[in-house]
Amino acid sequence: MLAMEKPWLSTQELDNLQLGKLKQSVAYAYAISPFYRRKLDEAGVRPQDINQLSDIASLPFTSKEELRDSYPDKLMTASDRDVVRLHASSGTTGKKTVSFYTRKDIDDWALMMARCFRLAGVTPKDRVHITTGYGLWTAGAGFQAGVEALGAMAIPVGPAPMEQQLELMIDFGSTVMVSTSSYALLLGEEVRRRGLEKEIKLRLALVGSERWSDRMRERINALLGIETFDIIGMTELYGPGIGLDCGYHQGVHYWADHFIFEIIDQVSGQPCGPGEQGELVVTTLSKEAMPMIRYRTRDVTRILPEPCPCGSPFPRIDRILGRTDDMIKFRGVNIFPGLVDDVLSKVAGVGSEYQIVLDRLEGRDQMTIRVERAEGPSPAEFSQLAAEIQKRCKERIGVTSLVEVVGYGDLPRSEKKAKRVIDRREND
Repeated sequence: MLAMEKPWLSTQELDNLQLGKLKQSVAYAYAISPFYRRKLDEAGVRPQDINQLSDIASLPFTSKEELRDSYPDKLMTASDRDVVRLHASSGTTGKKTVSFYTRKDIDDWALMMARCFRLAGVTPKDRVHITTGYGLWTAGAGFQAGVEALGAMAIPVGPAPMEQQLELMIDFGSTVMVSTSSYALLLGEEVRRRGLEKEIKLRLALVGSERWSDRMRERINALLGIETFDIIGMTELYGPGIGLDCGYHQGVHYWADHFIFEIIDQVSGQPCGPGEQGELVVTTLSKEAMPMIRYRTRDVTRILPEPCPCGSPFPRIDRILGRTDDMIKFRGVNIFPGLVDDVLSKVAGVGSEYQIVLDRLEGRDQMTIRVERAEGPSPAEFSQLAAEIQKRCKERIGVTSLVEVVGYGDLPRSEKKAKRVIDRREND
């Protein structure tokens, strides 16, 4: 178990700490990394030019394409002697994105993850059921390190069959679960189907890895009788555990002693104003083996400038709306799936599961939103639900779509990330 952290800093102390660590991180990257030295030189910026936090806007961006082009280890800034581990993304859209870790990086990550658990109310007395994958993926190893740093009991099940998940959860009395939202929903429905509600001891879950709606959160909470917390992270920035929403569930606190978050306009690259929606850009302040300067995450969100009711000095972002590369272009309109999700969450009688199907018929794009009803409404109400969804989509998003309401449980469930968008236009 790692030594516990010092009490949280005040907002002013946090700002001062950020500036000092930003100077150090940029100087370190310039001295050690040929990649960042070249980028800073091309931008006409030197480490000594950083004198206030706003100077970060003069630094060049780092893109995911640059990380993939640097595969396998061109961005590793520590020596082989000091690097103790690597992790990598799935690489489904190109070469894998690799992240390297020194011993200090691993310890920092574990403490950030332990901070997430503490914020959610997890204690050393809890038994934490880990359903996420181990191996190159960051999730399993990251969650386990955080559980152990906190002093709780880790139950490292990983992506085992549902029968084994439920057996171990009941036998060992798991009180906390970590999973993707899709898997939490799948498990909750299976618990309900088997009538195991009284045998499950879960009281809360940390859920991440994919965007999930408030409606889906409500459904998972109801099925399992728990409270869920939204955890964020990505391989390029350690992994999961760089932030969590608190018990007020009004945005996600991020660990500003280890990161600087910016929101930029995704087209111009210019900073967005307070509360404006844009692309999240992250700079690491503590990473040794692979620092990131102004990494364009492609996640769409906004900074929440108001203090959180919980009193934490750590700033917040809104829950992730989507990704810039997930944006749908439909009849000249740019649409994030999260906007459709937001519309559906405001319609009574609608469930948490939906799909957006795109076709091209006779040269014209067509969008069909397939959505499950909640468990209450009868099939006789489907047409009324469909008309209400169509009306609200037109008002909120500005497009007219077809709407197909299906029965509860009719859309596919997944043990991995849910596939929300099916684009068949290229095949038509």
